[in-house]
Amino acid sequence: MSATVPTTRPPGRLITFVGGDGAGKSTLAARLHQSLNGAGHQALLVGKHTTAVPADPALSAYLDRLNELVYRRDTRVAKACGDHYWLLALASWYTLQDRLVIQPALAAGTHVVLDNAHHKILARYAVNPEVSTRLCEQVFAHLTEPELVFFLDIGAREALARKGSFTSLEAGHSGSGDEDFIRYQDSVLDHMRATAERDGWLRLNAASMDRDQVFKAACTALADRLDLII
Repeated sequence: MSATVPTTRPPGRLITFVGGDGAGKSTLAARLHQSLNGAGHQALLVGKHTTAVPADPALSAYLDRLNELVYRRDTRVAKACGDHYWLLALASWYTLQDRLVIQPALAAGTHVVLDNAHHKILARYAVNPEVSTRLCEQVFAHLTEPELVFFLDIGAREALARKGSFTSLEAGHSGSGDEDFIRYQDSVLDHMRATAERDGWLRLNAASMDRDQVFKAACTALADRLDLII
C-alpha cells in the first residue's frame, strides 16, 4: 500500500518591510524577491502599483483604476480631499490588493514580498492629531498578517542624505525645507520603533550597515524564522 502524496502546496509566506522614506525598503524587497526565485522558491514582489490579477483582466483593470485614484492623483485634488478621505481611500486600495493579489498568491503556495505594506501609513496617521488612531487601526485590521516584518531603522537626516530630495507628503506637508522633512520623519520613526518593540518586528540597523550587510542579515532571518534558504 503506497503512501498518499500531497497534491497541494503549503501556503506561501507574507514578508513585509517597514521604515522611513529613504531607508532602503524597496531595494531590499527587490533583492530578496529575486534571490528567492533564484533559489527555487516561488515568490511574487508586490509594490505600490501592483495591479495584475492573474487570469482576470476585468479585475486587473478595476484595481488599476483604484490605484490611479489613490497614487496617481493631482496634488491639489489630494489636498482638497482631506486626511479622512485619504485614510479610507488607502484602506480601500490595501483591501483590494490584499484580497485580489496577495491572498490568492499565498493560497497557491507563492511567497509574497510586500514592499509597500500599510504599517507606514499607520505610523504617519499616528502623528496626525486630526485623525483617530483607533479608526486608523480598525480600517487596516482585516489585512493578512505577515509572517515576518523587516524594520529598516535609519534616522531621517541620514535617509535624506541618501535620497537627496523629498516630496511634500514625505515632509508631512509641514514645509519644504530639509528640517521639515527631518522633523516629520523622525516623529514617524519614533512611532515605528515603539510598534517594532511591541509587535516583534525584526529590526535591522540600516544606518550602521551597508546594503550588502542588510541583505545578508535579511537572508539569515528568512532561513532562521521561515526556513527559506537563499
